[in-house]
Amino acid sequence: MTHDPPSIAVIGGGPAGLRAAEVAALAGARVTVFDGKPSVGRKFLVAGKGGLNLTHSESPDRFASRYSGPGQPAGWWADVLTEFGPAAMCEWAAGLGIEIYQASSGRIYPQAMRAAPLLRRWVRRLRALGVRFEMNHRWTVLAPGTPHRLGFSNNTSACADAVILALGGASWPQTGSDGAWVSLLASLGIACHPLVAANCGWECAWPPDVLTAAEGQPLKNLHVRTGDALAIGELLVTRYGLEGGAIYQLGAALRAMPQPAIAIDFKPAHSHAQLVAKMLPVRRDFLAEARVRWKLSAAAQAILGRHPWHDSEALAREAKHCVIALGGPRPIAEAISSAGGVCWAGLDASLMLKQIPGVFVAGEMIDWEAPTGGYLLQGCFATATRAARGALAAAGKD
Repeated sequence: MTHDPPSIAVIGGGPAGLRAAEVAALAGARVTVFDGKPSVGRKFLVAGKGGLNLTHSESPDRFASRYSGPGQPAGWWADVLTEFGPAAMCEWAAGLGIEIYQASSGRIYPQAMRAAPLLRRWVRRLRALGVRFEMNHRWTVLAPGTPHRLGFSNNTSACADAVILALGGASWPQTGSDGAWVSLLASLGIACHPLVAANCGWECAWPPDVLTAAEGQPLKNLHVRTGDALAIGELLVTRYGLEGGAIYQLGAALRAMPQPAIAIDFKPAHSHAQLVAKMLPVRRDFLAEARVRWKLSAAAQAILGRHPWHDSEALAREAKHCVIALGGPRPIAEAISSAGGVCWAGLDASLMLKQIPGVFVAGEMIDWEAPTGGYLLQGCFATATRAARGALAAAGKD
């Protein structure tokens, strides 16, 4: 007696959806990927325009600590990254014939620094595994049961033994990740936290003279604090405020503040006393002298120049702890990623929706966030691997 292989539907053709399809197909399942756009991997391609950051080389404990989210089970990320972590990501890329390299920052990239060649090879591999692609299928209906029935905006339908939802968050909506799925899941009784901008710029009302001198200029080698949170990295002065890795890392802490603000240490390698000593015996033109003696950038000088300075000690204190009041985050459509999504309490350890057995969630749909640096893509791959294995078990093929 023969048995047909289980059927698994993957809704969403981004990195998480494609990885889930790959894991399921490698195990022998019949896999169909549905996506509302004419082609898959659109957000993947956008993310790769500045260099596709696959993962990071830091220690497992440190790597796992990069992920946060309300109600996130203790130790969950350390566990899932053991199943599919940075080493597995590098092996996966090598299996596609993609050479990788590790930058001095610890970030790991394809040698070609572009997403398109990798995506083409990945899709070819998936097709060779028998994965079917149904484009221009925007998901609109989920009728739980055995099997699950799916409906789409083009008046087509499909059935599957298990379903993996990988529809992304709400950043870069032009690529298809517009967060419209939140209302659909809400209609099914699935609790979700609102989607909000993460890894995004923050607004600040710069004086015109600061913008004239500093707009578009980087601020490098900074320590940036908000409350107890510390970020080390760079910022970029923009017409509307600040962008850059340092402020992206502080997004969750800033969102929790009634009056968000950061404190910048422009010279973290020097103490206040050392900076004062470098200014001796200056008696006037303190900021101009500080730019030379402290090697301040033009942007740092402009920001510190928001106030007049009449002594070196006060200027040194400001250089070590320059408080900048912020407005709000930039719109979610501009963000690199989003926070919020399906609540952890509604998922089991395999990322199955507790209220709808046989339906799994992967990637940014889940309420987690992480900074840029390879953690976002790694998180999508790791959750997709876990969800796919759960779907295989639920569909009757471990």
